[in-house]
Amino acid sequence: MRRLDLLTAEEAGRAQEESSLPERVRAVVDVLADKGSHASQSLQTFIETTNSQLYLHITVYEPMVQKHLESLQSYYGNGLETGPLQRLTNLLLVEGLTDIQQKEHDILQIEATKGLRNVSKSIPLEKLFLPLSKVSIPPRISVTIGVAGIGKTTLVKLFVYTWAKGEINRDIIFVLPLTFRELNTYEKLSAERLICSAFPHITEPNCISAGAARTLLILDGLDEFKTPLDFSNTVVCTDPKKEIQVDNLITNIIRGNLLQEASVWVTSRPTAASQIPSGLVDRMTEIQGFGAAEMKDFLDQMFLDNRDLSSQVLHHIRANRSLHIMCTVPGFCWISGSSIGYYLKNSTNQSQETTVVPKTLSEIYSYYFKMALSSDWPEKPRETLRIEQAVNNSKKLVGSLGRLAFYGLLKKKYVFYEQDMKAYGIDLSLLQSSLCSRLLLKEEMQSFTAYYFSHLTIQEFLAAIYYYTAAKRAIFDLFTESGMSWPKLGFLNHFKSAVQRSLQAEDRHLDIFVRFLSGLLSPQVNKLLSGWLLVKDEHNSFRSQAISFLQGCLNTDYVISSRTVNTMHCLYEIQHMEIAKTVEEAMKNESLAGMLTPVNCSALAYLLQVSDVCMEETNLSNCLTYNICKSLLSQLLFCHNLRLDNNQFKDNVMELLGSVLSVKDCQIQKLSLAENQISNKGTKALARSLMVNRSLMALDLRSNSIGPTGAKALADALQHNNIKEDGATFLAEALLTNHRLTTLHLQKNAIGAHGARKIAEALKQNCSLKELTETGTFHTKYDPAAYLRCQGWPVLTPSPICLSLQSNSISSAGVTALTAALCSNKGLINLNLRENSISQEGGPAIAHALRNNSTLRKLDLAANLLYDEGGKAIASAMKENRALAHCALCSLPLAAHLPAPGCPGRWADAARPCLSLQENAIGDEGMAALSAALKVNTTLADLHLQEASVGAAGAQALAEALMFNKSLQILDLRGNFIGVTGAKAMANALKVNRSLRRLNLQENSLGMDGAICIATALKGNHGLTYVNLQGNRIGQSGAKMISDAIRTNSPDCVVDV
Repeated sequence: MRRLDLLTAEEAGRAQEESSLPERVRAVVDVLADKGSHASQSLQTFIETTNSQLYLHITVYEPMVQKHLESLQSYYGNGLETGPLQRLTNLLLVEGLTDIQQKEHDILQIEATKGLRNVSKSIPLEKLFLPLSKVSIPPRISVTIGVAGIGKTTLVKLFVYTWAKGEINRDIIFVLPLTFRELNTYEKLSAERLICSAFPHITEPNCISAGAARTLLILDGLDEFKTPLDFSNTVVCTDPKKEIQVDNLITNIIRGNLLQEASVWVTSRPTAASQIPSGLVDRMTEIQGFGAAEMKDFLDQMFLDNRDLSSQVLHHIRANRSLHIMCTVPGFCWISGSSIGYYLKNSTNQSQETTVVPKTLSEIYSYYFKMALSSDWPEKPRETLRIEQAVNNSKKLVGSLGRLAFYGLLKKKYVFYEQDMKAYGIDLSLLQSSLCSRLLLKEEMQSFTAYYFSHLTIQEFLAAIYYYTAAKRAIFDLFTESGMSWPKLGFLNHFKSAVQRSLQAEDRHLDIFVRFLSGLLSPQVNKLLSGWLLVKDEHNSFRSQAISFLQGCLNTDYVISSRTVNTMHCLYEIQHMEIAKTVEEAMKNESLAGMLTPVNCSALAYLLQVSDVCMEETNLSNCLTYNICKSLLSQLLFCHNLRLDNNQFKDNVMELLGSVLSVKDCQIQKLSLAENQISNKGTKALARSLMVNRSLMALDLRSNSIGPTGAKALADALQHNNIKEDGATFLAEALLTNHRLTTLHLQKNAIGAHGARKIAEALKQNCSLKELTETGTFHTKYDPAAYLRCQGWPVLTPSPICLSLQSNSISSAGVTALTAALCSNKGLINLNLRENSISQEGGPAIAHALRNNSTLRKLDLAANLLYDEGGKAIASAMKENRALAHCALCSLPLAAHLPAPGCPGRWADAARPCLSLQENAIGDEGMAALSAALKVNTTLADLHLQEASVGAAGAQALAEALMFNKSLQILDLRGNFIGVTGAKAMANALKVNRSLRRLNLQENSLGMDGAICIATALKGNHGLTYVNLQGNRIGQSGAKMISDAIRTNSPDCVVDV
């Protein structure tokens, strides 16, 4: 284009800056559009005579993309307000599903965790599909989880609309948003038909299936899919044109058998997300609930015309701890806010005897339904119904919808279609009424109409109303829809059946339904709904017997689970709280000792979730035994401040508490175990859990017998607790006066320059400390004499030592102070400064130290930010340094830093000279420089290049070097992208090289062809003892063939495929 004088140098430069071919094409077309017909004709001639890929992008793909963008903007832009959606622009980055998320109902998850996750990392929406670092790759499978009503579908709409406007992720050419509601309407589909059916304007689906255009496939609402995904019995399909069962299609897409190059984003409720094996998920995120300010803003939006009412509603929500936690979910906050607002507006017209502010779930939903049945609705109704008409019409409608809701709940079905409505006798014309539109939402697509309840809890409440009404006259088990069952007479028998079914359900999907069913027997709910949906005072006949049955379901032994806690919730809904009130009063008075019977323990487990007494501190001192503590473990997980003093706990209890602290759900921040009988054995159990615990900030073990062995175990465990700058300052203050501490491990504690200086100053006055380690990389018993010397401290022992400061963000300022001491230090052997945010300004300081230090043998500077300038300074200094034997570096000029042929002593003291450049993005250019040095190097034995951005060209340069190099024994190229071309070059080198013993080519996009090249090359190579070819999309049959070939060609070589 430049040769044709159609573009200026500046215009061509701007186009070249774009990251992908489609973006560059768009930039060129935009420029030429303003240059008249000559430019257009020249462009036409140019693209017709140029490569076919460019021609396709301009003539076929680009118009298709434009139509797609216009379609998405039109569909997703309607009604989407970005103001209240700021919460969705940052997602929590989580490491997988917790146990409670996999097993419990959404409501129970929120209640147990108090609406909080033990997660510190978040990711902006615009970076959701980008690599987390410069050396990682974009995720292929992303899963976003969130409880019902949290905003998963809204998040998808926000992303799609923002992308369609060109504001985020411009490198993605096609975003294809699909819902599982749509997929439910198909029995069989092919990958290409899936695309064409949902997006008719995409006339060339092969550009997506073949990976010609970067694509993001969105699958929204896995929990609404009619068929469970079965990854263990997936029928493999790699043909994008072949039609297969829809569930098989989805599993093949997620597994990467179909649409291999497309990214896939699945949204789901947590329990349903557990269907996808964790090994297939590259990134999992979770939607956050409301914070305090966001809840207030949300309610203000609900009551725009009455801010006083909004403030009153918020006050009532905050006054009820359990309700406040639930209202962190927007869908539930809407229902609760509407109900309480309705109560407050109408309570002035009635006596306080007949109205009580709604507190229980059943009361909130009773008010909501009463409001829905009346004309007092926040939105303008389509027609105004008189109350009498509403009552008469609503009973039939609620009965029909209730039956649909109940049997849908049993089948775990949350989306319904017209055939479902007809099957349950629902008149479709009635679905147009205001009442129905407030409870049941409707989504009309091109080929189907879907209906779903406005929130999961609405479906559960309707199901409970239906069951309550039907149970009074049913003679067969209502859980058997066909009616063919043993006779079951009387409401109480049906009530017991529902509770027992709930207790037996493994996935707990009936728990909230049973709570609502219990709540319909409460006096307050009967008052609210009598004359509407219930008969006045009819609950009196059943209530006392239902209470007795629920109490009988509480444990008779010390085994408490979430089922027990849910039974206590049922008693709360039915308004029978005598047991809980007695235990709560004893908690306030600290008089629980001797009264914790199995039933009272059930009440205590419930109170640990909901009571205000436990909000600031959970004090269970002087009242627990081993059995009671064991029964409460699942509830203790979520107590932020836990006191277990003076319980006569022995070492066996520490094993129990260790299991709690080890769980990733754990939210315990402060734990006091003072005045117990814990010895070093129990302390070791506790210490083991602290190595993986991420929540604990304070631990009190006063007046125990942990001994020196237990103290050392705790000291070792401190390495994984993130004390940060403030913690380091407090620790420094303690070290000023402490005269006994001999061992201190502070690995991975985010101690910055300020905290490091504080500890250093304190250690100048502390004469007892003998071992200091501040990273998780080295576990050493060496005395830190050199570190003390480097700070000018008196030292008695000349032992060689290791100083490890990994992952502490000491930065260039911290490293300057440290290296100044290194110039005169004569004892430090190993220094680890990995992941410390050391910039290029720190390079000269490190170089100066290396020129003057003659003892340091091992230096790790990986994963810093030295760049070329810092790297050049260090590389230059390394030519003069004769002591260093092992170096892990970051982005250095590689040809310079390996020893020259005339410097054999450079690695002489090392058992195995090693160079690590992992995660340093050296690229092909850096690899070429390194390869040039390898040709002449005669000492380097280990070379680690994991995730170093090495491509085919870099692999070819390395292969050429391997033909000359005779010292390298271990080569790790894991996580690069050398491809088939690189594999062929490496295979040729292996036919010649005889020194290499271990080769790791894991995750290098070799494919079957590349793997075959490596396998056949080993026929002439008798040196390799281990090869790793995993993660190269070879497939099971291919893996067996490759494995057999390597074993045949090189019987002594171990292969991982």
